[in-house]
Amino acid sequence: MNTDWMRTIKSVEPRGPGRLALLWSDGTAAEILSPEADSAGEGSVEIGDWGHSLVWPNGSETGADRLWLETLSAIGRCDARAFLEWRIEHGLSLSRAGEELGIARRTVANYSNGSQPVPKAILLACKGWTAQKAAAA
Repeated sequence: MNTDWMRTIKSVEPRGPGRLALLWSDGTAAEILSPEADSAGEGSVEIGDWGHSLVWPNGSETGADRLWLETLSAIGRCDARAFLEWRIEHGLSLSRAGEELGIARRTVANYSNGSQPVPKAILLACKGWTAQKAAAA
């Protein structure tokens, strides 16, 4: 699987109060919790431009990045979610995160998209990196 392309939303289906079924371009499927789904009527949510968001009847949008985090939790990949949240929180690209952790860019991509489990040692290294940055500030 090529991990360098942008994952997009292929389909969305409301599944009752606060729940959506998502299908992603890489074939990942999940039912997620979404507070926005409570206010949307049946079938009223639409996929935004190029599959990078969901658009609600009131005009608000939920980005694919946030929905992917929810998908990771829904499919039991909390390790990947924690790793990706760390990258996002610190604004780290794949390359920069790899440099900071001493691992390959491809490995960072695989951890971020959930195609490989994130080792506990890497998650601990992320926490240590964050603590070191906070201490230096």
